[in-house]
Amino acid sequence: MKSQQRVVPIALPSLRQHWREFAANRGAWLVLARNLIPVVGIYAFGWSVALTVFNYWFDGLVAVAAIIAALIPRALRESRKPGQKPDGPVLALVRGVLTWAFLLGVLGLPYWITLIPLHDMLLGPGLLVQIAHSPGLWATFGMIAVMHFRRALAVGYDTMPETDLKQRARWDLYLLLLRGIAMFALAGGILVIVLVPLLALLFSYMEIWPDRALGLVFGDARRLHELDPDQDS
Repeated sequence: MKSQQRVVPIALPSLRQHWREFAANRGAWLVLARNLIPVVGIYAFGWSVALTVFNYWFDGLVAVAAIIAALIPRALRESRKPGQKPDGPVLALVRGVLTWAFLLGVLGLPYWITLIPLHDMLLGPGLLVQIAHSPGLWATFGMIAVMHFRRALAVGYDTMPETDLKQRARWDLYLLLLRGIAMFALAGGILVIVLVPLLALLFSYMEIWPDRALGLVFGDARRLHELDPDQDS
C-alpha cells in the first residue's frame, strides 16, 4: 500500500519582489494588457457583462480543448496493442474525435459546471443574438480558438519523453482548471462588474507566475509529474 503524498503549498515572495519581477518582464505587461481588455470594454466602451464573462469562459474552455486535441494522436498511437495494425484514416479520425469529446467533457468539467450558476448570463437569448449577428465577435472568438490550437500544437506534446509530457500537460491543464474554478466567483451575478477586474488580475498572475499559482494548490509545480491520482493512503 502506497503512502499518501502530502501536498505542501509553497510560500510566495513579497509584493516588492513580485513588482520587481513584473516591471522587468516586458511580456508580463502584455499579458496584463490582454487580460484587461474586457475590463476596458466594460468601463470605457459599454460592453455587456454577459459578453465579458462569456469571453473569459470561452477562452479557457477552448484552451483546454486545444491541449486535448494536441494529445490525441499520441494517445491513440500508444493505446494500440503490440503488433496491432494502425487504423485507417476514417476510423482513426472517428476514434480521435470521440476520444477528444469524452476528455473535453471530463477535463472541462469546471467550465461545464460553471454554466449552471451562470446559465442565464451565458446562455441567455440576448447574448446569443448579439454573438450570432456580429461578424466582429465571430472573428474575435475564431482568432482566440486559432491562437490556442496553434500554441498547443507548437508545444510538441507528441514527441516529449513520458515524464516531460506528464509535467507539461498537467502544468497547462491544471492552470486552466483553476481558471475555470475561479469563474465560480461570478455565480452571484450582483458584483460581476467588480469581480471581472479582479479576475483579470488573477488570470494575469496565473500566466505570469504559473509555478506560484500552481504551487499554492499542488505544492512544488516542478514535481507535478510525480502526483499519482490513484495513490491509496
